[in-house]
Amino acid sequence: MTPENVSGAGVVPAEFILLGITDRWDLRLTLFLVFLPVYLVSLMGNVGMVLLIRGDARLHTPMYFFLANLSLLDACYSSAIAPKMLVDLLLPHATIPYAACVLQMFAFSGLADAECCLLAAMAYDRYVAIGNPLLYRTAMSRRLCLTLLGASGMGGAVSAFIHTTFTFRLSFCSSREVNSFFCDIPPLLAISCDDTSLNELLLFAVCGFIQMTTMLAIVVSYGFIAGAVIRMRSAEGRRQAASTCGSHLTAVFMLYGTLIFMYLRPSSSYALDTDKMASVFYTLVIPALNPLIYSLRNKEVKAALRRTWSRSCCPGRGP
Repeated sequence: MTPENVSGAGVVPAEFILLGITDRWDLRLTLFLVFLPVYLVSLMGNVGMVLLIRGDARLHTPMYFFLANLSLLDACYSSAIAPKMLVDLLLPHATIPYAACVLQMFAFSGLADAECCLLAAMAYDRYVAIGNPLLYRTAMSRRLCLTLLGASGMGGAVSAFIHTTFTFRLSFCSSREVNSFFCDIPPLLAISCDDTSLNELLLFAVCGFIQMTTMLAIVVSYGFIAGAVIRMRSAEGRRQAASTCGSHLTAVFMLYGTLIFMYLRPSSSYALDTDKMASVFYTLVIPALNPLIYSLRNKEVKAALRRTWSRSCCPGRGP
């Protein structure tokens, strides 16, 4: 590769070549036909969830405030990856400009880490709602909700700044070919000609800190929730608590499982070709599943959907 710019910061290529998921044209066309509806379902489902919660006054509670922001995060971070991936599946050669690669990594890593923090905030919200239902509205004040949301965003921004800054300080003099369908950290480290041990340490430390601390917060919150549920005398109350927490726990297991598999393991165990499918799962499939999980398992959301449908189709009728 002929470097386009050489400076004290290292070799900076004008663009990277994305190898994508596969080089087989027939399989790429099939993947396009599969991934396009998945992305559309993800986008419409998450945007629809935000609009539904905003438009229905009965859903103006702290729980749905966090759910609306979770849906917004899902829509944004899947949109940081999926549109270009879909276009690239139809191109013989996929490239991404250097600046766009930087922006894509910053946006995706920041939004993904912010979602981890937001899931921890949602676990605390569920603990307050189940453990102190009479004081729920007072304890989960608007100010506290905004503070938790702001802390989630700040955590994601700091993490993204660290990863992006240290990744793009490296020299890429051996190759421009990124063995992935987007600008992820491990495949970029693989093509650097510099020592990447500091980057690997930061990846493990920063991602590990965010994921372990938020997971600890979730585990502690659900420990208190379990204690509160055990003390309940009403079987109906226990069923409602299980229904309320089931959707959140499903989202937690799916996201944390894939992120831990992708980023919290030694670099020697990276297999970039097989890791691509895990990347597809957390960049495209999980954002599409989350609105389905929260709508199909939530009676209040289904009731809000029926009310919205009735107002749209039969505006002259009462509720």
